[in-house]
Amino acid sequence: MGVKEYVKRVGRYLLKGVPENHVTANIVIASPNERLKGRKIVVTGGSRGLGLAMAKKFLEEGADVLISGRNEEVLRRISVQINCAYLVLDVCDTKSFQSFIEEANVILGGIDSLVCNAGISLHEKDFFHVTEDGFEKQINTNLRSNVFLAQKFISLVLLQRIEANLLFISSEVGELADNRPYGWTKTALNSLVRGLASNFAANGIRINAISPGITCSDMTGLNSNGDLYIPTNAIKRAYLPEEIAEVATFLLSDCAKCISGQVIVCNNGKTIYTREKIEKYG
Repeated sequence: MGVKEYVKRVGRYLLKGVPENHVTANIVIASPNERLKGRKIVVTGGSRGLGLAMAKKFLEEGADVLISGRNEEVLRRISVQINCAYLVLDVCDTKSFQSFIEEANVILGGIDSLVCNAGISLHEKDFFHVTEDGFEKQINTNLRSNVFLAQKFISLVLLQRIEANLLFISSEVGELADNRPYGWTKTALNSLVRGLASNFAANGIRINAISPGITCSDMTGLNSNGDLYIPTNAIKRAYLPEEIAEVATFLLSDCAKCISGQVIVCNNGKTIYTREKIEKYG
């Protein structure tokens, strides 16, 4: 940009203010065609955000769905709204997992799919703001709970000798080195996915993960109906829970029977570092 044009632009900003970005999304949702007909799916953290969007989509595709969370009042209200079952579950209470899986199995008349979606991020400013309490909360919620809930679920389906799906919700930060517990838990979760998938493929159990970029949710504080502008996302907007739910539906469907042990990163290549990116940003 030449000096003359720069001066003109500064003048416009002083007169009219710095232009604001306001981004919305026009996403494509596949019409329901019973892709999950007959599926019995449990979704943790299913009363809001991405968990709720997935539960709705699974129901539209013909599945029987049970959502879980800590707040029974919210679960009851949501279950009535979308017509699904619910059970209260604190994912940090690993001692309750066996009874939870058994009860969910009875309510749904069998479980063949578990979506481990519940998670938290404390958004610490940097490494020096990580506390022991915060570290423990994130490890317990994002990793420990997933390990032991998966253990109970896999034990059940092995006993019943049925084909099954286990889907984890990870994050794009799991693709990167990080200096905060949230990123550490997601990196470990991605390793867990690959290890379990290798172990149980012969038993007909498919295990995958979805790693979204910044998505509208209570965790991120972004509203799907608001301004979606996010300069750090590859397409300069936040992702919507509904478009991530589309990916989840595919992975749980029979169309994805050849896919296991995969971490599907939904961020338009943001975490792929090409030579061009290195040359541009150093």
